Amino acid sequence: MKDHQSPATQQADNLSAERRAASRVTVIGMLLDAVLGVIKVIGGVLFHSQALIVDGIHSFSDVASDIVVLGVMRVSRQGPDADHPYGHQRIETMGTLVLGSFLIAVGAALAWDNTLRLMGESAANLPQWPVLVAAAISVGSKEWIYRYTRRVGIRIRSDLIIANAWHSRTDAFSSIIVLFSTVGAMLGYVWLDILAAVVISIIIIRIGWKFTWDSVKELVDTGLSPEDTKMLKEVATNIDGVRNVHELRSRRMGHDIMLDVHLVVRPEISVSEGHQIGMQVVSAMREQLDNILDINFHIDAENDEDHPQTSEQLPSRGEIREALSRHIKKLPPDSRLRLHFLRNKVHMELFMEIPESEALPDAHRISRELGSHPWFGSLRIWHAHTDNQPVV
Repeated sequence: MKDHQSPATQQADNLSAERRAASRVTVIGMLLDAVLGVIKVIGGVLFHSQALIVDGIHSFSDVASDIVVLGVMRVSRQGPDADHPYGHQRIETMGTLVLGSFLIAVGAALAWDNTLRLMGESAANLPQWPVLVAAAISVGSKEWIYRYTRRVGIRIRSDLIIANAWHSRTDAFSSIIVLFSTVGAMLGYVWLDILAAVVISIIIIRIGWKFTWDSVKELVDTGLSPEDTKMLKEVATNIDGVRNVHELRSRRMGHDIMLDVHLVVRPEISVSEGHQIGMQVVSAMREQLDNILDINFHIDAENDEDHPQTSEQLPSRGEIREALSRHIKKLPPDSRLRLHFLRNKVHMELFMEIPESEALPDAHRISRELGSHPWFGSLRIWHAHTDNQPVV
């Protein structure tokens, strides 16, 4: 006999597994960054490579970013609660923003320091061959941790983990620059070593800016691209019963997408049919984008963009029923009244059962009398005798 878990339990288990996967890959990367940072800084000092020293500082910045990632992921992967009904993914976005800002600050400081070095006197000592070994080890190990981290980030749909993976790859890129600049410096072009340090600093700034700007766009609720928005509207309009999609708003929360959509349907359908059409739209949209977290759909009987919206000042059901009772003698208390509020008018459908001995109400007369009300649109009366034989 299978043990069927509730959706809430399954979601909690998934979030717990994602936290473990994110923590594992981040700790592995942090230990690797710490070892590489020590090797490169010490190697740069002992063997006269300013580029390798900057590359080592870059590795230590990776350690700091890994610590940020560990703390943020622990909080952001918690499930929804009373204070955060949509979850805590925005905390992950804030963490990415902090990480990007940190990289910009580190890169700018290193770029400034090495630019001053480049404009000053050239270094007296040439880099030595152990610098090449340290850089080669860094390239291989950082490319491996980049691929591993990015694969985990895609699997658990975490922009922060993917961003941290790219941070690791910038370390590999900078180590490649160290390799070539060291070879050039050993051949007599000593300035190449300092120039490489400036280039590595600029790479760090560029990656930090990308993380920061993407996070800012998400925090100010930047929507989907025009192409994705158009595609989702086409998906909705292809659903049977949808006449138009006159509004579709989107925003991101971490890797997830949240949508608000207004669907125009035929005004005479029931509430339940309108809701069913909306659920079919939700299913079709999620087939196109699997990272849609939540879709709020609003069912409209008319397109609010084509004309002024229906006024909230129109009479209530009770007021309309009272007006009808003044024009229909002995309005049965169990009669059913269906109302359609369209273009600032009320269109009514009245369903009645009356004894065979009584006269049928005159819909034309009643409509003329109700026409004195500015809100009146139309009236249709459906009635049947008490023997359930319909009379039109």
